[in-house]
Amino acid sequence: MKISMGCDHGGYPLKEFLKSWLQEQGHTVVDCGTDSTDSCDYPVFGAAAAREVAEGRCERGIVICTTGIGISITANKVKGIRCALCSDPLSAEMTRRHNDANMLAMGAGMIGRNMAQRITEVFLSTPFEGGRHQRRVDLISQLEG
Repeated sequence: MKISMGCDHGGYPLKEFLKSWLQEQGHTVVDCGTDSTDSCDYPVFGAAAAREVAEGRCERGIVICTTGIGISITANKVKGIRCALCSDPLSAEMTRRHNDANMLAMGAGMIGRNMAQRITEVFLSTPFEGGRHQRRVDLISQLEG
């Protein structure tokens, strides 16, 4: 799978860890930055990762900041993105099953590497159920105008 990734300085170490792990698993990662722990603005990198997904260059995206909140809000401003902030595997599973989320946000200051890895694994492997959930996803998409 081709996956975009973006983060700010607070998410950089976790992004680098997950990027290496994803590549070891055979995924292709498009790294939208940042590339250090120097202070930066998460909207720049969250939006870049979201555009990769929205414009069809990547199948899914992962964004990380210290809490995951700001970067998830940013990603959701991009038309066509359904980004879910997840701190546990069940949330990751359910957002794929019911919301067809195409981006995952995580907070590097909220969860550790092992939890982030498991959340990512579940997010990438869980299919969308469709059915009644498709109707709801369509209603969400209509809000974008």
